[in-house]
Amino acid sequence: MDVKVFRTFLAVAKQRHFGRAATDLYITQAAVSARIKQLEGFFDAPLFVRDRNAIKLTSAGERLVPYAEVMVNTLEQAKLALALEGNKAVQLSIAGTPNIWDAYLQQGLSRIIEALPEYGFNAQAIGREQINNALLDRTLDLGLLFDPMKSDDLVSQEVATLDLMLVATAPSTVADALASGYIYVDWGTRFASEHGQRHPGTPAPFLRTSTARIALDLILEKGGAAYLPLSLVQPLLDSRQLFAVSDAQLWQRPVYLSYRKGSSSVDAISRIQALLAQTDPATAFTLQQLGD
Repeated sequence: MDVKVFRTFLAVAKQRHFGRAATDLYITQAAVSARIKQLEGFFDAPLFVRDRNAIKLTSAGERLVPYAEVMVNTLEQAKLALALEGNKAVQLSIAGTPNIWDAYLQQGLSRIIEALPEYGFNAQAIGREQINNALLDRTLDLGLLFDPMKSDDLVSQEVATLDLMLVATAPSTVADALASGYIYVDWGTRFASEHGQRHPGTPAPFLRTSTARIALDLILEKGGAAYLPLSLVQPLLDSRQLFAVSDAQLWQRPVYLSYRKGSSSVDAISRIQALLAQTDPATAFTLQQLGD
């Protein structure tokens, strides 16, 4: 079965529309329909059903999605490994959660690329479960998260510590910052339990998000407070666009690098691990400009 058929299936599953899927794939709508019919014939099961003007996945289609994703991702990894660019003898895939990129990995990647010019890289911002699955499926070389992976097939090692600061758009105390306009940012499972212990009885935040940049943009626009990495907000503190909440303590969160045991890229991963361990979190270039 041609992997293009599975890529088409995923496009239709995402768009819930044959025409939009065709636009995304730069093919005709007739070609999309033909590929879906081919896939339904192969599995002898309907994958989509029309509901008024919408297209929905059948139960068989829902079950096929993760398998199709693995097949498409595996092919992309194979293409990266085999289509060597210039003197790039090895292609490595790195992933982190959005918060890892915002707070730490953006600067870390810059240093890695400079130090390992012989390697080519594929960088992704994906969720914790996707990182876990991709590592186990061998479609990802290494992942960075705020919690260690719990699997006998994976190695998780701490490479850095991140300082979180409760910041607000106006001078305030912890009680004031948490009482109105507080955004809860997800910094991992341990943070969630410690947050409840540190701030018992806190009113429900008006927004929860897994991405620090969402919280930062929103409080800068609307006002409010959030726990954000010092590495992310330092320029805004310096320019007094943000303020450290007066009676709040810094909150340290470890950063873990995870990879598959017996990985063929273990030597490169070890070099990257050493580089990241020596890399202090620093403000991303775009935010340095914003602070200026």
